[in-house]
Amino acid sequence: MHRSNCAVLALVLGVCFASPLYAHHVKPAATTSMPVTTSSAEARSLFEKGMQDYENLYLERCNDDWRAAVKADPNLAVAWAWIAFNSSNPEEVSAAREKAKALVPKVNPGEQLMIVWIAKVQEGDFIGGISAMNDLLEMYPRDKHLLYLAGNWLMGENGDEQAQKIMEKAVALDKNFPAALNDLAYLYARNRQFDKAFADMDRYVALLPKEPNPQDSYGELLRMAGNFEGSLQHYRAALKIDPDFVTSQAGLGDTYALMGNQEQARVEYEKAIRFAHNEADRLTYSMQKAMTWVRDGKFAEADKAFEEIAQTAHAKDQYLQEAQAYRHLAEYQTDDGVALKYLQQAEESLGQRSISKGDKDEELSRILRYRTVRATHSGNQALADQSLKQLEALAASGRNRVVQSSYNGAAGTLLMSQKDIDQKKIEQAITYLEEDQDNPFTMELLVQAYYQTNQSDKLAQAEARLRGTNVPTMEQALVVPSARLRRPEI
Repeated sequence: MHRSNCAVLALVLGVCFASPLYAHHVKPAATTSMPVTTSSAEARSLFEKGMQDYENLYLERCNDDWRAAVKADPNLAVAWAWIAFNSSNPEEVSAAREKAKALVPKVNPGEQLMIVWIAKVQEGDFIGGISAMNDLLEMYPRDKHLLYLAGNWLMGENGDEQAQKIMEKAVALDKNFPAALNDLAYLYARNRQFDKAFADMDRYVALLPKEPNPQDSYGELLRMAGNFEGSLQHYRAALKIDPDFVTSQAGLGDTYALMGNQEQARVEYEKAIRFAHNEADRLTYSMQKAMTWVRDGKFAEADKAFEEIAQTAHAKDQYLQEAQAYRHLAEYQTDDGVALKYLQQAEESLGQRSISKGDKDEELSRILRYRTVRATHSGNQALADQSLKQLEALAASGRNRVVQSSYNGAAGTLLMSQKDIDQKKIEQAITYLEEDQDNPFTMELLVQAYYQTNQSDKLAQAEARLRGTNVPTMEQALVVPSARLRRPEI
């Protein structure tokens, strides 16, 4: 498992922005690592333990460490910042972010930049956030832990190419840095470079033989490669090391689901739901379980499950998960009108102020993407155009790569769906679709587009990528199994 700037920013955007609070040029600090401002040895120790737990993917235990740290020293600003970054409780995220921001004048320049990075990204100022992160990396260019944090964050923002360069730099500083080796393995696997991925996994496991996450990660990468039995073995090995490592329990469910054994997948997911460490994870695992009914073709059962999840999420003030449940409901509906109704409910769920703007923008972009597609399919061109225009404005406003992927996928799909489609429009569609190649719906359209434009090499690559997609998502469930049954277009 892996968690989900001028040097970084130049890689991300190809341009350079200075943080509005700091000088454009930042001199490297005298120390290798960013210092932490606190007069409490206990608080410092707890903060550092939290960062170590974060790197080892104990994603709830690190929150407990940081909560204890701010209890020992309420002025430990960066601990508040990381609670805001990593907590799954929207109210806690908002309160912790405000406390971190209020403490900015009292901490050193590196900590100030770290807080600005986290706060601005969550508040929807993507450019300001990565600008601050860039300045932080420029200030501490040899801090491998900061490099890991930056690269890890980019992986969650669809910035794999840039993340790989950063992780390689971290490994150059320390060839035995476990966290960076883990993420590098994921990056190689996403590019179907499984030999490199497993070589790094072997090193990762050897470095941390008593930790569960190396086994968990190995299980996930084997599943991505289509080795389901090997995947199950590694997930079980992780749980043998730590029976409370619930992500491995969910991983068993994900693997059985992709194997086609939905009944056993539901058994494994139910265990993960029961032992989840927080409400957000519990709802996420519940959605994974609900997807098994879609994979089984039992849509009435899926409807019932997702409706219950949405209602539970609303009652628990988990509005982002409520929106996700309604969006998933929309994705597999055969009736466009019903799908559009659920997408409207999803958008209404995002109206809650407790959701950070960054999370809200990303989820809204997904909703608008599917609204554009469904409205087009139903013949409501006015709604389709309005939705795409709204999505385009959202994509242009913040440079968020997740949002941009949603826009490119929607724009390419809209072009491919036009009745008067011609060679020129197909080629135009391809330019959009190639910016969203991780989505199975998009990959399926690219296969069609390459076939119609006689691009045989790209067609073969797209076919292989589509058929080899083993990720436990709704899009995979709706597209990949049926694609594997069809005769390849090569």
